[in-house]
Amino acid sequence: MRPSLYEFAGGEPAFLALATAHHARCLADPELNHPFSHPDQHPRHVERLAAYWAEVMGGPPRYSESCGDHTGMVAMHSGNGDMGELGRRFVECFVLAADDAGLPEDPEFRAALRAYMEWAVTEVLSYPDEGGVPAGMPMPRWTWDGRRD
Repeated sequence: MRPSLYEFAGGEPAFLALATAHHARCLADPELNHPFSHPDQHPRHVERLAAYWAEVMGGPPRYSESCGDHTGMVAMHSGNGDMGELGRRFVECFVLAADDAGLPEDPEFRAALRAYMEWAVTEVLSYPDEGGVPAGMPMPRWTWDGRRD
């Protein structure tokens, strides 16, 4: 039986390394810097992000149990109108951050990570107006074969 993407990546330390590397790349990007450098950002943003991605990829429900649900996460990142190229840049930072974090280079694993982030960005960008996110959205579960609810 194939391990979850969470297990294959290396568990919690791998997702913390990924979130840390992704955040650093977004801060260094001249277009993405602005949304990632707000002073009102949660002080544990990187840890929360790691917990969210870990849960989505088959890890423990730490994000759901301590931070909120999927609806809250989407609502927090939606309502920004047309984001232009920011979505594509965000995905590219994520893909490169997987290298920075030393995640496995397995092509199927990397394809699953990219597919997840492309889906996630598309979902968030599908709510350009504030207040449009429906309540009760289930936490996505991402596997080697894509989204599984």
